[in-house]
Amino acid sequence: MAETIDQIFVLAKDRFLDLLGIVLPDWIILLVRILISIAVLLAVAPVVMMYMTWLERKVLGRIQNRYGPNRVGIFGLLQPIADGIKMLTKEDIVPKNADQVIHFLAPVVIVIAPLLVLAVLPFGRNMIAADLNVGLLFFLGVSTFGVIALFMGSWASRNKYSLLGGMRAFAQMISYEIPMVLSVVPVILVTSSLSTAAIVEAQLGWKWFIFTPWGGFAALVFFLCGVAEVNRTPFDLPEAESEIVAGFHTEYSGMKFALFYMAEFISTFAISGLAVTLFLGGWDGPAFLPSWFWFGLKTFILILIMIWFRGTLPRFRVDQLMGFAWKVFLPFTLANIFIAALWALLPYPKNFIADTIGITVILTLLQIFNRKETPKKRKYLYAN
Repeated sequence: MAETIDQIFVLAKDRFLDLLGIVLPDWIILLVRILISIAVLLAVAPVVMMYMTWLERKVLGRIQNRYGPNRVGIFGLLQPIADGIKMLTKEDIVPKNADQVIHFLAPVVIVIAPLLVLAVLPFGRNMIAADLNVGLLFFLGVSTFGVIALFMGSWASRNKYSLLGGMRAFAQMISYEIPMVLSVVPVILVTSSLSTAAIVEAQLGWKWFIFTPWGGFAALVFFLCGVAEVNRTPFDLPEAESEIVAGFHTEYSGMKFALFYMAEFISTFAISGLAVTLFLGGWDGPAFLPSWFWFGLKTFILILIMIWFRGTLPRFRVDQLMGFAWKVFLPFTLANIFIAALWALLPYPKNFIADTIGITVILTLLQIFNRKETPKKRKYLYAN
């Protein structure tokens, strides 16, 4: 029974294809199999995004001692649908001097990347749309495509606030992409694979990488870089309303703005899902509950942490934001590659001891080199 529930979606798909196989040739069955995976991702992603907005508004409401959405449907569960209808019916206002074509394409392009990367996430045992042998490389490569769409929208708007927000987004994403990619190199080094499914299989039996010295800190760096990549608090400088109105999407309204909003939330889900895949065992968990449940639970725990950040942390200054990436994350991730190599080469418990010492040394050196100097006390000489 437990096996059936765990594989219910896989079995339903296989049963449907078996029925079609009675009357259709094999090449059409292969095409239908691909189309089913695409259709499921296109249908589920917007629903997940809609109820992530509901969850965020509810949690932030409780943090701020209020209820959040509670008017449309029980507990406000129909509020995302009402918001979607509102977005569809709002007027699409385009600035007179804007580049009409690029202004239109930017919100369309920005949604494509987070939808594509969902294809290589293993949502459960045997539940992956495309098990590529370079799945991790595909995820990292495609996910960086969103910055181009942000810059397209900001440049095409012909607005100084939009352009400033786009430049901030460009600088921030490039800066944090480097340590984010370097933080996953130890996982590739230990598993000898770029397949997301193979990385999960290497952690089966509670051998999650987050429990290792190198994995725990790599997971922290990857998660924080992921928060910066999706422009969420405290890394939300590209859309800082106190400084640049709304940043890169200042001149967007209606459904175009909703597409930017959708891309941010789907990217949040995708980054959290990849963090779970790389460091938290993916769908691995006790067998009494299905594998897809464990993947969803872990992913939404990370999403809740991002919401908690938004409700409690202030926004970084620009110098703090960039300094954090280049002075802390970059040197640490470079050193962590060598620490992970020690873990792979040495037997247990020597590798654990060596990694613990290495991590301690690196953190101490970072603390010393990034220590702020106390300015000397000034002496003022006054005329008699």
